[in-house]
Amino acid sequence: MEHKVEKLKINYKTLEEFKKFKEYGHQELSMIEDLEANIIENDSNSPFYGIYFGDKLVARMSLYTIQSKFDRYFAPPQDYLELWKLEVLPDYQRKGYGKALVEFAKSFGLPIKTNSRIRSFDFWTALGFTPATYEVERDKGENPLVWYPAGVTEQVH
Repeated sequence: MEHKVEKLKINYKTLEEFKKFKEYGHQELSMIEDLEANIIENDSNSPFYGIYFGDKLVARMSLYTIQSKFDRYFAPPQDYLELWKLEVLPDYQRKGYGKALVEFAKSFGLPIKTNSRIRSFDFWTALGFTPATYEVERDKGENPLVWYPAGVTEQVH
């Protein structure tokens, strides 16, 4: 079964759905504040993408484009995607939702950086991600995983 990934609208219904996810925090709360201050319109540029099962949001991630001038991971330096908050609700795990989100991110053809949470390392490596060579200054205690599209390699410092 193919899972359809869509850009999530910023509205009260979406934010209500977000409360079901463990990785719920500052980003969502600031969106609620923006909504209440009426700055956000339904189609405003959300970093979130998700998959619905019926009308229930069951999987989501946030995806940011980082400009090449800030690239400290890839060679040649280029725009890349930072993937955060990938999460699938417990009842829907192991059904291909997380993989569908990652494949969607890869479809942009840009390198991707993410951070593996506890117990998710095998998930990322199965999808072709590899640990970046750890650098204290750059990584500050995170353990980034990266995905290289064809022709891209690790930046050597």
